[in-house]
Amino acid sequence: MIAGLPEKTSLQNALERARDNAPFLAMAMQVQPELTDLLAAENFEAAMEYSRRAGDGAESVRQKLRQEKRALALTLAIGDLAGRLPLTDVITQLSDFADRALDEALADIYAARYPDAALEGFSIIGLGKHGSRELNYSSDIDPIFIYDPDKIPVRGREEPSDAARRIGQQLVEALNSRDADGYVFRVDMRLRPSPEVSPVALPMEAAISYYESSALAWEQAAFIRSRAAAGDQQLGQDFLETINPFIWRRSLDYGAIKNIGSVSTQIRDHYAAGQIFGPGFDLKRGRGGIREAEFYAQMHQLIFGGRQPDLRVPATRDALAALAAAGRIDADKARVLGEAYEVYRIVEHRLQMVNDQQTHSLPDEEAAFDRVARLHGLETGQQMLDLLAPHVDAVGKIYDDLIEPEDSALLPADEDKLGALLASKNLSEADAYLQAIKRWRSGKVTALRSAAAQESFEAILPDLVDAISAAPNPSQALARLDSLIEKLPTAINFFRILEARPGLLDLLGKILSHAPVLADALAQRAELFDGLIDATALDLPPSVEVLAQQFARTEPGDDYQILLDRVRARVGEKRFALGVQLIEGRHDALDISAGYARVAEAAIQVLADATIAEFQETHGKVAGGELLILALGRLGGEALTDASDLDLVFLFTGDHSADSDGQRSLGATQYFNRLTARIVTALSVPTAAGPLYEVDTRLRPSGTQGPLAVTLESFYKYQRDSAWTWEHMALTRARPVYGDKNARSELQNEIYEILRKDREPEALRKAVRKMRLDIVEHKPPKGPLDTKMMEGGLVDWEFIVHFLQLKTGAALSPQLGTAVRALAAAGHLGEDMVTAHELMTRLLVALRLMSPDCDFPPETSRGLIARAAGQESWNALLDGYDQARQCVIDEWNRHLRPDPDEILGDIN
Repeated sequence: MIAGLPEKTSLQNALERARDNAPFLAMAMQVQPELTDLLAAENFEAAMEYSRRAGDGAESVRQKLRQEKRALALTLAIGDLAGRLPLTDVITQLSDFADRALDEALADIYAARYPDAALEGFSIIGLGKHGSRELNYSSDIDPIFIYDPDKIPVRGREEPSDAARRIGQQLVEALNSRDADGYVFRVDMRLRPSPEVSPVALPMEAAISYYESSALAWEQAAFIRSRAAAGDQQLGQDFLETINPFIWRRSLDYGAIKNIGSVSTQIRDHYAAGQIFGPGFDLKRGRGGIREAEFYAQMHQLIFGGRQPDLRVPATRDALAALAAAGRIDADKARVLGEAYEVYRIVEHRLQMVNDQQTHSLPDEEAAFDRVARLHGLETGQQMLDLLAPHVDAVGKIYDDLIEPEDSALLPADEDKLGALLASKNLSEADAYLQAIKRWRSGKVTALRSAAAQESFEAILPDLVDAISAAPNPSQALARLDSLIEKLPTAINFFRILEARPGLLDLLGKILSHAPVLADALAQRAELFDGLIDATALDLPPSVEVLAQQFARTEPGDDYQILLDRVRARVGEKRFALGVQLIEGRHDALDISAGYARVAEAAIQVLADATIAEFQETHGKVAGGELLILALGRLGGEALTDASDLDLVFLFTGDHSADSDGQRSLGATQYFNRLTARIVTALSVPTAAGPLYEVDTRLRPSGTQGPLAVTLESFYKYQRDSAWTWEHMALTRARPVYGDKNARSELQNEIYEILRKDREPEALRKAVRKMRLDIVEHKPPKGPLDTKMMEGGLVDWEFIVHFLQLKTGAALSPQLGTAVRALAAAGHLGEDMVTAHELMTRLLVALRLMSPDCDFPPETSRGLIARAAGQESWNALLDGYDQARQCVIDEWNRHLRPDPDEILGDIN
């Protein structure tokens, strides 16, 4: 038997302890004499039956539920104190009553507001201990209310959202409010998305969209313990099934795991007063307490549950047992944690039985602590501390090992040998090297804690020092190497790659000296160096079609989540290699920019195909309907940088009123909007293989106020009748990148027709000028080399080109280089605008890697940036940059300079 569990006694003994030590239970006995008599007569089964029908004579459902809860609370408490009910029975009965109370209160609201309506369209998702059927004695409940606008009943001119809000508010009040009979449950709605601004009940589609695209790491963990608890069960189950991939990911975002692990450290810091074991100890949040036992189980479930459905059990002790049975955690640790958790929860019940308060802290005062101990069957608070101490110590140590592994045996640090090594190199900053290496050897750096990591580090150390000291900027390279090693999850593979391929050391020195962006990428995935071993790694990427074939390659047993990982890894390798090609001067920066775009387009094609296939397994197809993806911005113009996001617009063909033919049918608009959200998530969510792209959908019709996906007809109508001038400027770089070839061609032609419409030149000029002035006001240059935002920079250049494209209806090509050449050939622009564009675009591509803050780079990197921009020297680059900007300013004044009356108007 687990030490600390209640010993079996008479119900009379339990009643006496409750009367003497728990004012709440004493009051409950006083107001329920008939129930108390049954318990005193040792007739527990009759007492349980009485509690189930305690509200039979009530005048209302609200009164009935309060009377039943009061009777159940007393009966369970006495059965628990007498050792008649194990913990599992207590928490299960409390949880089941919560479900029933929600159902009956909801039915009562429906009967009053919508007497003829079926009880559907409104579902209650239980989270936390309610979701796992582990409610404690004085728990609140943490529900999320979901509704279906098509099924929720309304009356009169009431909107579904108003109906859901009123139902939700009345439901909370029905359970939460206190009267002469007490309350049913405290209701905490703060686990819903953005609780400070969101309504009390959320439409199902909005909730799905949030969890698929915007939810935080802790919200993923919260849904481990979720279920459809009450209300429309089918709606709740459909919702949970839809967001199942968000909860249980085959390839997990390890950044999320890190965030969840750090929560415990934050809790320890925030509740510092309750961390010291003794009187006042926080049994829930303290070190070695309830929360850490729960987190231990949940973190392992998040890691392994995506691939092992049998680990997806909500209750903590069940989860620990399942993890141990699957060999995912040590069986002894699972037993220790499970036993401690049971004792903790029972003691927690004692704390809450005293005054029906949701407290988790041991009393500070001796008399109060002794009272809790006597309620449990002990004599003093010190005895309760003695009971808890071994459990708290054991759980704390197990959890400490999880979030902060013990140092492994390290190789000895021979400072004399190290000093001699550094002296032999004639290093100008030998002390900086010495201090860095001593820190790496100290065992305090996570990546170098293991003996294997230290061994691989020592093996490469002499060559590593040589490479860093010979780097173009040794001090910068050393500082970035230090930062890289600090960020690596483990350094073993990184140093072993360098040891196996010494030729990569020189390249590492260049990356660390010149390219902080690439250094950060290495810190996230050291295996990116592996990709450079291939002789073709420094070739430009092949065509989009060939890249898509490479990215889509799978192995037997691979599923959708694994493909997400594989695409991220392969895209990451290509993007890293393109950056290295720029550092090495292998190719023109304009060709590298086009290579970035081909990689992104191939990723879109592969992930859209895979997401559609998976989506169709559940929802089928919409007859005659097809998704099209339109790229704008730099992707539309096939000229990305390493830092570019993807500007995408999602369109669909077919009848918007049609339904899909799958097991879970959806209307066409809902179908393609939900599918679009999935594709955006596939392109943007980080996984174990790292991030992919930021996706910007704000250029869609009506911007953030409009749906994610619209029909082609709606898109055409909007662009013809409602679009602003700036939207047509953006449309000049529109290029379909996904969908049927014929549909894409038709879309491109229709866009050109829209752009060729007649425009009043003066109105167009004023609209373009105003847009540019708005950008100047809200987005000033980041630094002196912000080649986009500086006066005469690329944004001004683009505005001139787009103005002339819209004014003339000519030179309509998404590729800006092609467009400017056509405008120059037609005499609308000077030839020097072609040169200006090429120089500033090359400079932009280089700066995004080597000086992302747009400030002047270190002296040692300036020559490399100049050569990447096609100039012989830094001074030549500055001169060329100034000439390019002046050229743009001159053209701006020729085409877009304000008239005198405009200037006077601005002054007045």
